[in-house]
Formats: sequence, C-alpha cells, structure tokens
Amino acid sequence: MELTKKISIFGRTRALEGEIDDFLDKLSQCSLLFKIAIKVYLSEGCTDDFERKLQDVNKMESDADHLRRAIETKLYAQTLIPDSRGDVLGLIENLDQILNLYEGSLWAFSIEKPDIPPEFHNDFEILTDLATQSVDALVMASRAFFRNIDAVSDHNHKVMFFEKEADKVGTKLKKAIFASDLHLSQKTHLRNFVEHIDNVPDLAEDVADRLAIYAIKRTI
Repeated sequence: MELTKKISIFGRTRALEGEIDDFLDKLSQCSLLFKIAIKVYLSEGCTDDFERKLQDVNKMESDADHLRRAIETKLYAQTLIPDSRGDVLGLIENLDQILNLYEGSLWAFSIEKPDIPPEFHNDFEILTDLATQSVDALVMASRAFFRNIDAVSDHNHKVMFFEKEADKVGTKLKKAIFASDLHLSQKTHLRNFVEHIDNVPDLAEDVADRLAIYAIKRTI
C-alpha cells in the first residue's frame, strides 16, 4: 500500500505530466513576480519597472490559461487518468484562481495607485512575503499530489501556517491604518489593498483544504 501511494499518478501520460509541471511553474513564477512588483511599488511607486512586472504577470497568467485548456482537453478528449480526472481538473481550476488574484491585485495597484505611507511599508512587505510563501507551499503540495501522495500533508500544513501568520499581519496592519491620523477615505482605500494581498493566502488555504480531500480519495 505504501509503495502504491508513492507511484506517479501519470503512468504513461508524459505529455500531460509536462503540461501540469509547466502550469505549476507558471504559478510559482507569478508568486516571485508578484512579490517583486509589490516591493517595487512600495519603494518607487507605479513606475515603469512596476508596470513591466505587471505585464510579465499578465503574460504568465495568459500562458497558464492556455496550459489549463490543454490539460482539460487531454483529460477529457483523450480520457486520461479517468479515476482522478475530476480532482485534477478541479485542482488546476482552483490554482488558476490564484493566478487571477495575482493579476487582479497588481492591476488594482496600477489603476488606483494607493498612497501608502512609509510607516506601513514593512508590514505590507511582510504580508506579501507570507502570501507568496503560502502559494509556494501549495505548489509543492500540488506536485506531491501527482508523485508522492504521502508528502501532500507535509506541505499543506505550511500553507495553513503561512495563512494564519498572514492573517495576523493583515489584522495588525488594518488596525494601525485605522488608528492613524489619515483621512477615513484613505484608510478605507488602504484597507482594500491589505485585503487584495491577504486574499491570496486565504484562497491558498481553501485550495489546500480541497487538495487534502483529493489526496485522501487517492489513498482509499
């Protein structure tokens, strides 16, 4: 039984394996770009460098969409891995929502250009770091789902840890914002951007919860 759980889900479907790996690579790269983009915004504002990072994320999200459609086609048109097909499709679609969150958040920064006072920069950076770490752990859990089912929980608990820490920082940051002397409209605006970032680990936790169920189903 232990040996069975460590066998790859793919069998001979190497093309599908490659596309799922590529999709997960895109998500991981988007995390890095998002992290860099937020740091650029905090230090420089909505500069050309920030806009380039936004365009890089846009392209990555578009490429991931193409991969998602190719994966869907292989799963259904070629009737690959029928026993796990629905779970794999659900996982890919949920991971794709994280890419959409990354893109949407950066677009919000670009369009609304929030004025973030320097005293809040450090917590914004910490929150961003925790958000992207939660996604990185989720990517590792997702890779494990396809190759070593035993390792899924090892990575999933890290997703939960980073989400809880992000929630603490987000709450602390919102309290500091509303305790400041800023105008109420700016406080509300800044709160929205805290939530733009904090939504990422929240969704990562939701996907990890579903992934845990998919993993249990594979071991039964």
